[in-house]
Formats: sequence, structure tokens, C-alpha cells
Amino acid sequence: MAERLAVEYPEAICELVHTNAFELLAATILSAQCTDARVNMVTPALFARYPDPQTLARANPTELEEIIRSTGFFQTKAKNLIGMAQGLLDRYDAQVPTALDDLVTLPGVGRKTGNVVRSVVFDLPGLPVDTHVGRLARRLGLTQQDDPVKVEHELGSFLPPAEWGDFSLRTILHGRRVCDAKKPRCGECVLEDLCPSSLLPRSRRSAAATS
Repeated sequence: MAERLAVEYPEAICELVHTNAFELLAATILSAQCTDARVNMVTPALFARYPDPQTLARANPTELEEIIRSTGFFQTKAKNLIGMAQGLLDRYDAQVPTALDDLVTLPGVGRKTGNVVRSVVFDLPGLPVDTHVGRLARRLGLTQQDDPVKVEHELGSFLPPAEWGDFSLRTILHGRRVCDAKKPRCGECVLEDLCPSSLLPRSRRSAAATS
């Protein structure tokens, strides 16, 4: 499956626009319950106003909330962004840490966000499990787990650590472009002959992702 996805998506890309680890960390926090496209509409103004941890840590919460309002849950996200920036200043000399155990100590940063930053910016092992990765893993019969951490560890056991990040990114792309949650386009899927869910009636395919 990983080999076929690599042929289908030769460039394993993260669709959150960023120029450094700090920007990707902030963008990924904003991406919770929000599309990457919407986040990419917000981050230019966000980074113009707060280009680094120093400025973001001193942000006026109300002003920050207005900038990120359209991403949803803006009050919580604003609090997490400020807390994240303050954590970078207080504990990591204003630098985004590379260790997952350090990343998850920052407000708003869980394993998924930490793994995104590790794999995309630092080229370190990390297998982010978002809704697309979890859904496809279940449809493809790679796991029966619902918990993202358990899915992460199970998928990670199938691949060398160096391939985790690219596999996650390609799976996300495939979930967005082909294996839709409600209307998967199985006839266009390079994994159809390997996918047990493709044999199900169309009405049951979406249920396979959560059963």
C-alpha cells in the first residue's frame, strides 16, 4: 500500500503553508476541527502580526481571537497559541523542540501535532494520525482501533520509522482526493484490489471506517 501511494503521490506534501517550524506548529494547532484551506487563509495575517514566539507570547488575546476566528474554537485556540509561545520562551529558548515528549508539553500540542512537526520540518520519525489516516486505516483493514495513539503505533509497526511521515501525508492526500468519508471513489483508487471495504455495498463503505 505504501509503495502504491508513493507512486500515486510522488511528492508527500503537507498542505499547511509554512516557512519554519514555529509557523507549522501554530498552523497545526489551528487546524483542529478546521480545514487546511481555511487555516491557510488565516495564517498570512497571523504570521504578519506575530512572526515569532516572542511576539505571539505577548499577544492581546482579543486581537488574536479576531485574526483566527474563522478557524473555529477561536478562544481556546488563541489561549493555546499564546501558551505554546510562552512555553517555547520559558523552556526551549524560543526554539521548537524536536523531541515528541517535549512538544506535547506545549499547550494545544498532542501527538498528532507533534508528529506533524517532527516529520515535516525536522525529517524525524513521526506518524500523524488525523481523521483521514484513521478512517483509511480502518477501511483498508490495517487496524480495528479507534484511538489515534493505538492506530499510530499499529501503523508504525508495519513500516520503517523513516517512512512514517510520508505514509501519513500520502494517506491524508488520498483521503481528501479519492477515499472520501461519505462517497469513496473506489473505481479510481489504486488500493481497490487490496481494500476489503471496496467489496462492500456502497451504503456500507462509509460505515466500515468507524466499525
